[in-house]
Amino acid sequence: MESSETPATTDLAGRVRSALAWRWGSQVAAQFITWASTIAVVRLLSPSDYGLFAMSQVVVTALAFLNGYSFATSLIQAREVDARRIGQVFGLLLLFAGGLALAQVLIAPLAADYYNQPMVAHILRVQALLFLTTPFIALPTALLQRRLEFRSQAYVSTASAIISAVTAFVLAWFGFGIWALVWAPLAGFVSRAIGLTIAARLLVKPVFNFRGAREIISFGGALTLCQMFWIIQSQSDIFIAGRSFGAHELGLYSEALFLTLIITGRFLPPINDVAFPAYAELHQQGKSLAPSFLRTMRTVALVTTPLYVGLALTAEPAVITLFGPKWADMAPIAAGLSLAMPAMALQIVCSPATNAMGDARIYVITSAAGAIIMPATFLIGIAYGPTGLVHAWWVAAPLLLAVTLAVTLPAVRVSLGKLIAELLPVAIACGVMALAVTAVERMAPPMAPILLLALLVPVGGLAYCGTLWFGWRSVVRETWAMLRQRTPQPSVSAPADRTTTMQDAPAE
Repeated sequence: MESSETPATTDLAGRVRSALAWRWGSQVAAQFITWASTIAVVRLLSPSDYGLFAMSQVVVTALAFLNGYSFATSLIQAREVDARRIGQVFGLLLLFAGGLALAQVLIAPLAADYYNQPMVAHILRVQALLFLTTPFIALPTALLQRRLEFRSQAYVSTASAIISAVTAFVLAWFGFGIWALVWAPLAGFVSRAIGLTIAARLLVKPVFNFRGAREIISFGGALTLCQMFWIIQSQSDIFIAGRSFGAHELGLYSEALFLTLIITGRFLPPINDVAFPAYAELHQQGKSLAPSFLRTMRTVALVTTPLYVGLALTAEPAVITLFGPKWADMAPIAAGLSLAMPAMALQIVCSPATNAMGDARIYVITSAAGAIIMPATFLIGIAYGPTGLVHAWWVAAPLLLAVTLAVTLPAVRVSLGKLIAELLPVAIACGVMALAVTAVERMAPPMAPILLLALLVPVGGLAYCGTLWFGWRSVVRETWAMLRQRTPQPSVSAPADRTTTMQDAPAE
């Protein structure tokens, strides 16, 4: 059979595969460092420290939607980029960064009054420095991503993670309390800004004459609006709970949320970072994004869903083992949140495909939906404490996914039935895993949390992988072949027209 690959698509496949390898590799390395530091630091600090930090993060994140990062993102999907356009983006980023830093300093006392926590004002004044690093992170990152150049980013990300982790641990060890959580990210941001600026060879001067920058401003403005909606969606629970919960109770909820979002927050960004420029290049070549979109959704489900189901089943021994006995009350919150996160994972990876097609309207619609659905359910659930917020997640996450799929699937020309068929093996395998873990846990004698965890994790992993291998072996082989960029042998259960080259799966 004659190959349908062209030199252009073959080159793209190789560059995407290399980009994914470096992006995921650096993510794993950086995350390992961060987790090790977090586990060490969380044992030195108290839930109240994390509660205060969560309060400050609401303000930082609320302002961050105006940091101009979206204007840098516009360079990725633009057909042509010259020095003037880069300079204009640089100028926009500098203006937004300075304005946001000043705004946060002015807002700090108001936020402290809202939470009735004077310490929040001091924290926010220091965190204002974070915004000043944005231009030197966003612009180099966009330029490197446009070229699908992730090796230098990997080195910088790993180095900045080490610097941030060491800063956090040293300050926590010497009794700086909440300030360990404040200065560590700042150290990481500054080191990352320096490293990326050098890696991208950013020698361009900022241009403050924005004539002819309509495309940058229109596309970047649409993404900025989406970012604002995302901020409302992602921070509304902490904002609402911050005034109803005490610092200790809020600390338990915020760390449970942090634990459950580790997977989506660390596994999915590498996919989206590589998917957006790769999707954009495929779209410019006139190729369909449907095969790539389906494989992306299936791969995300294959990885994230069993992890979340597993965390829900083993939350108590996992929390006590990782965080210590003083965090035991966090376990039921983490278990409940885990059940909602598979839907969030699938929803998050939808936007790169439509954004790469230049249709920011769809992203605006789904982001606006999240900004309405999430706060509305949290306002209802807050009356029932942390458990009420967990139940709100159970309603909001699937509903937001349904809205997102309703507008995304027609755009990428994928039917709902075909998507369900791709995800069904994962759902069945997770069901078998849940039955196996529950049965073993009930039969197991009393034992230390770490021993129980060591027993249940392998049981769940074997049940999940075994179900997929014996029930849908072609799916396992196809995914593995795709990652290795090889074409698998046809099988009875594999559709004849399904290909597994990276040209059809840039985002996986």
